[in-house]
Amino acid sequence: MTPVLRGESPSVTETPGIPCPDADLLGFAGLLPPAERERLAALHEFLQTRIRPAVVEPWTREEFPAHLLPALAEHGLGELELSGASRLFTGLAHAEVARADVSLSALVGIHNELILGLIDALGSPEQKQRWLPALRTFRALGAFALTEPEHGSDIAGGLSTTATRDGGDWVLTGTKRWIGAGTVADVAIVWARDTADGQIKGFLVETDRPGFTATKIEHKLGLRIMQNADLVLDAVRVPAEALLPGATGFAAANEMLRNSRAWVGWQAAGAQLAVFDIARDYALARRQFGRPLAAFQLVQEPLARILGNASASLGLMARIAGLQEEGRLDMPQAALAKATTTRLARESAALGRNLLGGNGVVAEHGMAKVFADIEIIHTYEGTYEINALIVGRAVTGVSAFV
Repeated sequence: MTPVLRGESPSVTETPGIPCPDADLLGFAGLLPPAERERLAALHEFLQTRIRPAVVEPWTREEFPAHLLPALAEHGLGELELSGASRLFTGLAHAEVARADVSLSALVGIHNELILGLIDALGSPEQKQRWLPALRTFRALGAFALTEPEHGSDIAGGLSTTATRDGGDWVLTGTKRWIGAGTVADVAIVWARDTADGQIKGFLVETDRPGFTATKIEHKLGLRIMQNADLVLDAVRVPAEALLPGATGFAAANEMLRNSRAWVGWQAAGAQLAVFDIARDYALARRQFGRPLAAFQLVQEPLARILGNASASLGLMARIAGLQEEGRLDMPQAALAKATTTRLARESAALGRNLLGGNGVVAEHGMAKVFADIEIIHTYEGTYEINALIVGRAVTGVSAFV
């Protein structure tokens, strides 16, 4: 299949049944400088030919394909956040990973936005020297341990994991839930409330420390490659230097979550491109009543709507990338992007699944996998409803939160 994010002008043909070969109808990739455009095209080729076919079985079995990490690292996906690339390129790269597999893109995104980027921004020189080289090449993995069993949307005020200074050490006690890569991570960024001053602080905790246990959350609907976990910290003792010097208040976590919500918007855009890829290929290959499905009006209309949703999402995210470049992205803008793109993705996934009929409910055709993964991104990194309320508060000046 011809890569669709090249920024080329679409060449429309009038031959019945043959669609425009370039689904980037608005040419978003064309906004990139030539070098980044070429890099994106190469990344697309790698992800579609090497990664997309290799993740179906691990996704079905809820397994983590660690053997793919070296290849991902070779293509720079372990260090996107520190690569010096434009925000637009980084976003389109995240979209391309999601287009190949949404759950694997969750690993790449969290790794870059919430682990690598956070340590680089908030860590000490010693912490950076120890962890960044291995993280950049996927020789080490991290987990962002914020959410708790009883505290998700209200985590800022409700966080109950504690950190107590004891001589030259900190002692961490508490539980965390839905922690991505929790069972495969080498280090966890654990957010805990200092019992002395009540402030939320971040700590780098090696996952092999006594008292640290991670249990995989099984039987998930989607994002089945991402190894989400329940964490228990039973008086885990870490040295004083485990404290992230720049993470001595929840504002630091909130800034990272803002950028992460923006990244999920790129995931949603990429997932919709995957929906379109699968649906268009199927409509061209499948024949009913002596004609390809693509020849029927009831098939062409949902294809156009899926592509419209994807294009709208890409346009919104391109503007978000511009705001990030200018250093002007705020939480309501990130929340608007996350809520809107995942809402559109949910509609696109339903249209695509319906277009495939019975074949849309089995993983081997790809659509069921994307459909299930989109259900998860609609909820995580702030539910749709919470993000909508953040926007509502910004535009009315009235908070709907208790």
